[in-house]
Amino acid sequence: MSGHSKWNNIKRRKEATDGAKAKIFTKIGREMSVAVKEGGPDPSANFKLAAVIAKAKANNVPNDNIERIIKKASGEDGGNSFEVIVYEGYGPGGVAVIIETLTDNKNRTAADVRHALDKNGGNLGAQGCVGFLFQQKGVLVIDGEVDFDTLMEDSIEAGAEDIEDTDGYIIVYTAPSDFDGVLKVLSTKYKFAQAEVAMLPTTKTALSDEEHIKKMERLQDMLDDNDDVQNYWTNLDE
Repeated sequence: MSGHSKWNNIKRRKEATDGAKAKIFTKIGREMSVAVKEGGPDPSANFKLAAVIAKAKANNVPNDNIERIIKKASGEDGGNSFEVIVYEGYGPGGVAVIIETLTDNKNRTAADVRHALDKNGGNLGAQGCVGFLFQQKGVLVIDGEVDFDTLMEDSIEAGAEDIEDTDGYIIVYTAPSDFDGVLKVLSTKYKFAQAEVAMLPTTKTALSDEEHIKKMERLQDMLDDNDDVQNYWTNLDE
């Protein structure tokens, strides 16, 4: 199951500057707050929270920050109420884009997403306009060196669908419904650079025009810089 384009976003984040890291911390904090409100503050019983904590640690979020976010979100004054909204559209050269946001102001977020796409040669589309070009899968990116054969055995036994060694990183894929269970089992032995349910492209669009390539990079930068954007996936052939 090659072609997990989201891994490029993970690498971008790992190479982020201090300013960009602060934005990453903000996004992860929002996601963690929502996970706590939905499933409680105990990561052993709330696997969505466990996945976000894994992401936070992979992005070097200090433990004090993690504990403070969980404590605040589990209190009566849990802060702002955030809503998950997913947008679909096209980037430059017809690249399909799915953008997952977490917002407390739908009008602001919709305007920002539309602006990012329009400014870079794309456009915001109707719900479902590009969704059929992707499939939803659980994705666990293993952090650190591990024995591939042992991990494969453990993953299959845990209920994973596939495992892949790409760009020096090992990625375990699951059905969305099996993600929590596989995460629970593997987290007892392995650490993750990323653990999430992602949208993987089934077909890809290549860009050859230099202007399109520059606009695509600028679009990714704008999405990375937007606090409301939690994740985005494209079918760009990189």
